[in-house]
Amino acid sequence: MLGEEERGKGMQIFKNPARERLQNGELALGIGLRQARTVDIAPAMKAAGFDWLFIDLEHGSMGLDTAVQISVAALAAGISPIVRVPKGRYDLATRALDGGAFGIVMPHVDTADEAREIVSQLKYPPVGHRSIAGAMPQVGFQSVPLADAIAAVNSNMLIVAMLETPEAIANADAIAAVPGIDVLLIGTNDLTCEMGIAGALMHERVAEAYQTMVAACRKHGKWAGMGGVYSEEGLRRYIEIGAQMILCGSDLSLLMSAGSVRTKFLRELG
Repeated sequence: MLGEEERGKGMQIFKNPARERLQNGELALGIGLRQARTVDIAPAMKAAGFDWLFIDLEHGSMGLDTAVQISVAALAAGISPIVRVPKGRYDLATRALDGGAFGIVMPHVDTADEAREIVSQLKYPPVGHRSIAGAMPQVGFQSVPLADAIAAVNSNMLIVAMLETPEAIANADAIAAVPGIDVLLIGTNDLTCEMGIAGALMHERVAEAYQTMVAACRKHGKWAGMGGVYSEEGLRRYIEIGAQMILCGSDLSLLMSAGSVRTKFLRELG
């Protein structure tokens, strides 16, 4: 549903529930989409209690058109559509935003210069240099003053920089300092691989990386995110350190988990 009027102009904008959760100091809970292909996944995941969709165009075969259709359905359902694109694919990122996404996850961000380029490419002027496409799903396709529309979309967007290497962790403070970056999110599995401790999600070096990232976010008024850690023990540990934007799992992993529990129960009956 539509949110409150923007800037007293009578313009309305869809809410970004994930950003609202973060601004209120709450956890923003996300679910990864790689197998889902129909728009009903958006209201279904809203009903399940999630705040945002991690629509994944980096891994898997989902196309941009499907991602955009899910994004528009998500806006109406009241769940934030956030799209991950492959590293540097600004052509996909800007078209996803044009089509209704309320944020972009950019993977493999190692330096502040890379972070500045992301903001330049994805934010409208005067913050960045993204081109204007026309009617915006985020404002309900309303005909409104252009300056008001781009200001509203800029301020409600979430730009998420993924940190996946020791270099990125070392540069976390500089990346967090970049205006326009909203979230630093550790891709924990890739980070462990780069550290030479593949899959050791509870290793002390990983905990130290989270502490470094969280400290950088708090210093610069950004939010800390977590991906790749799905055990209750791991989730608890890194949330206690300060992770706030949480990727809780994926459509396939949750389906497999629930399906396995059900079939195990029934096999034991037989």
